[in-house]
Amino acid sequence: MSENNTTQQVTEEKKVSPDTTAAATGGKKHIIVDPITRIEGHLRIEAIIDENNKIVDAYSSSTMFRGIETILKGRDPRDCGLMAMRICGVCTGTHYQRSIEAVEDAFKITIPKNARIVRNLIQGALYVHDHLVHFYHLHALDFVDVLSATKADPAKTAEEAAKWANVAGYKPYMSGAADFKAVQDRVIKFARQGRLGIFGNGYWGNKHYKLTPEQNLIGVAHYLKALDIQREMAKMQAIFGGKNPHPQSIVVGGVTCVQDIQNPARIALFKQLLKESMDFVKGAYLPDVYMAGTAYAEEATDKDATYKGVGGTGGGLLSYMSYGDFRLDDTGFYNAKTLFPSGLVLDGDISKAFDVDPGKIAEDVTHSWYEGDQPLHPYDGQTIPHYTGLEKKADGYAYLKTDEKYSWIKSPRYDGKPVEVGPLARMVVGYVKGDERIKKYVGNFLKRSGLPITVLFSTVGRTAARAIETELMGDAMMEWVDELAKNAASGDLSTWTEFDFDVVAADTKGMGLAEAPRGSLGHWVKIKDGKVTNYQAVVPSTWNASPRDGKGQMGAYEASLIGTKVANPEEPLEIIRTIHSFDPCIACAVHVLDTKGKELAVYKVDPNCTF
Repeated sequence: MSENNTTQQVTEEKKVSPDTTAAATGGKKHIIVDPITRIEGHLRIEAIIDENNKIVDAYSSSTMFRGIETILKGRDPRDCGLMAMRICGVCTGTHYQRSIEAVEDAFKITIPKNARIVRNLIQGALYVHDHLVHFYHLHALDFVDVLSATKADPAKTAEEAAKWANVAGYKPYMSGAADFKAVQDRVIKFARQGRLGIFGNGYWGNKHYKLTPEQNLIGVAHYLKALDIQREMAKMQAIFGGKNPHPQSIVVGGVTCVQDIQNPARIALFKQLLKESMDFVKGAYLPDVYMAGTAYAEEATDKDATYKGVGGTGGGLLSYMSYGDFRLDDTGFYNAKTLFPSGLVLDGDISKAFDVDPGKIAEDVTHSWYEGDQPLHPYDGQTIPHYTGLEKKADGYAYLKTDEKYSWIKSPRYDGKPVEVGPLARMVVGYVKGDERIKKYVGNFLKRSGLPITVLFSTVGRTAARAIETELMGDAMMEWVDELAKNAASGDLSTWTEFDFDVVAADTKGMGLAEAPRGSLGHWVKIKDGKVTNYQAVVPSTWNASPRDGKGQMGAYEASLIGTKVANPEEPLEIIRTIHSFDPCIACAVHVLDTKGKELAVYKVDPNCTF
């Protein structure tokens, strides 16, 4: 879908269009983009641009309230995962597993090898599916001009596709001129009939679209094909998870999919689906990212359009954190070697990385719609709503009270500092820490694209990091599925570690810190007499989309917009492109407002309800 359901007014020209609100404020323009679409959840961005159309200030606001933590109080901790996964409709299995792992940490349980591998495969399947869907169906239209594709030469398009596949080092997924001609004919037909549907209200023709007609046709063709591929990808998670979304096979102590592990046909099916998925990733997704990255290289290296003068447009904080994830051995949850290393890289300094200390994590609510007057560690966190509304002005629009509280998202900070999390953070941390696998994949991308490593510190770099990670993840999963088959064939069919609940659940606490597709995800639980007494989840988009904290420090979204040059304030393509590069996931709304501050609906959740 496109940004076609918000409101725009440019006061100088008295021009109204259905996309954003732009009001003149003393020589500067105040742009409201609400809601940002093609994301999970409801997100509002307000930006101030100067006379040169450069963003000089920005504010990120979630207009959704999440109350899952309150619902989990008083529950049996073994049941928390099934409810915690409802935090999100996209990363369901990730919240599920993190919640289970928090309880396992509290109970000091080490799961069997088969359970570790199966969990890795379930999560890995989510990664490759999620990243593919994000690039094509949520983000690609920020780079691809759909109507331009109608002017392409199909034969030249086939040559162009082969060229970029060669750059990526793989065979093109679509190579025939006839295939591209068929897609083009469909788009032309829909355009003539005024039936472009989801492509109908884009900012087509905006001068910050950089691809040629042939390159745009490649993007549109792969967009449509990805609709079929992602359906097959989803089946992988269901093989061991039971279903997709909301898998059911992970339990405290291990997994329940015993028959799937015992059946060679099920493992073989997973591997076949993975192979078919990776054929598209390597023959279409990666080449498309090389193509777009090269076309937008000028923006990706424009130091004048950055928050801190390093990288390019959308670079932002330049501080990155990864909790680490995907255990590769059975030495314990926080002792095992992991596919993604844990660590911090601060202020764009790629000469060193720091270890992550969970004790240094705290959430600030100075500018968040919650009660509280000091940062709290998640073990002691509170979720007490305190909504103070928007500021209605004479122009008829409602604006964020940016000097006060202006978002339902809290402001997580590490040792008092804001950090970015996500695929870019994982690749940067792994590269700086010298992880051989990550250095190989990142190095290949930089060598084949001919771009410097600093290009990663940009909107384009953030998008490229997700593609690099997808290739890496798919290759690693091939190793894991063979490892599972070999282990099962050896006679090891253990899937669960027995524990005495009455003993371990007396008075304890635990945390599940790992990675979700969008970044570092933590679940913290306190347990007494077998019941949850406190529960907090700090999700990736909480880190990235956070409002300013008590020190006035911006979150990652806000910082990434500073310096961005907007070609046309009435078409905030550049704002949307950078925000989409984070793949926002802002879920579980109970309070909805329109752009004029009118309350549309209020939903009350009974924290003591039963499911």
